[in-house]
Amino acid sequence: MTDSLDIARRAIEMVGDRAEAEAVATVGRLALTRFANSFIHQNVSEDTVGVWLRVAADGRVAALQGNRSDDASLLRLVDGALEAASLQPRDEEWPGLSAPVEVPDVRHVDPATRDVAPELRAALVRDFIDAGEGLLGAGYCDSAFQEQSFVNTAGQEATGEDTRASIDGIHQTGVSAGSAHQTSMAIGDIDGSAAGQLAADRARRGMDAFDLKPGEYEVVLAPECVASIAIFLSVYGFSGKAVNEGQSFVELGRQQFDPQIEIFDDPLSPGALGVPFDTEGTPKRRLGLVAAGVTSGIAHDRRSAKKAGAESTGHAHPQSAVWGPVAADLVVQGGDESVEDLIAAVDRGLYVATFNYCRILDPKTQVVTGLTRNGTFMIENGKITGAVTNLRFTQSFVAALGPGNVLGFGDDTRFADSEFGAGFVRAPSARLASWNFTGGAEG
Repeated sequence: MTDSLDIARRAIEMVGDRAEAEAVATVGRLALTRFANSFIHQNVSEDTVGVWLRVAADGRVAALQGNRSDDASLLRLVDGALEAASLQPRDEEWPGLSAPVEVPDVRHVDPATRDVAPELRAALVRDFIDAGEGLLGAGYCDSAFQEQSFVNTAGQEATGEDTRASIDGIHQTGVSAGSAHQTSMAIGDIDGSAAGQLAADRARRGMDAFDLKPGEYEVVLAPECVASIAIFLSVYGFSGKAVNEGQSFVELGRQQFDPQIEIFDDPLSPGALGVPFDTEGTPKRRLGLVAAGVTSGIAHDRRSAKKAGAESTGHAHPQSAVWGPVAADLVVQGGDESVEDLIAAVDRGLYVATFNYCRILDPKTQVVTGLTRNGTFMIENGKITGAVTNLRFTQSFVAALGPGNVLGFGDDTRFADSEFGAGFVRAPSARLASWNFTGGAEG
């Protein structure tokens, strides 16, 4: 496999003294086993190369990316970025480059996941399918390895590695479907049978679903739902760019959430995913966002930090100048109650397995609309009594976690598949006092 550090160094050498520049090179392998109708229909593996280059010449900034690492291709990338920069207006908010600084030597790598054979993914798929006897399974199992390096013209260099594995699938009865998801740094942590059993149970319980009158209901939300809440809070709220522009709900030091709420970004802890630096070469570190319900932190890249008079927290990504920095190693602190205990405490409410098609309506209040999917159930007298057809909700995510509205967290914290994808959030199940359902799936 090509050396990512060598690629990044060669790109910066080609820039020379023509501009300030920073390069991120990534090499890796992504393998995917996909299944439908309870049969594997696709198995692919791809070695990948990516190069992202940003240049600043006389205050004019541009970025380009490519997927080839030979000298000729890198030179075209460099010359193209410099030409693009020459056509830009001066960027008065350009923060400059990261100076040389030590980066934590943390590598979230599992050798078995890096070198996994397709037979192992197929075995996990088989376990998932076998757990839903008589049902039709569909989904995927994938594994990934990447080595990523950063180099800039100021002398900063960093290299890191990480692995990830996931299984995500549904079981279908013909009239209902249930889903399940697992993600980990190590493929040995993935339990295809357990995921398949959960999806099958949700699918079977989902038969004979009935329409429910819209309104506010107490809810028990599975980790996937909590993960979507957390990533929306991160992207649209805890972003330094959103705060600088007055588009965020964040008020530092204020009790905006229930005292039970603890949210932090934790990229260096065992079992985390990703490399220990961002795309500006800034080291990552643990960042508290909410402590005992009090909003306590904001994610910054170098641009948003300069404007705020703060320091970068290591949350730059290739599009952060446009979309803002994002804390994407999130942890929502779990509790000590089982999911069964959370459900048992509800007199009348709903259990929701996943959200789907969530869209923000107002970032200042974090009002989001979306749908339930693949497992929505009525809870009565502490027991699930039947399935409910999918519902639309319109709900402020901040208010949902507000003071007095959080009734408990589960002991099942795990990587959950959020609306923005897998691997961004570790979250538990949650019991909330109120969630606003505004209609059925049709509106």
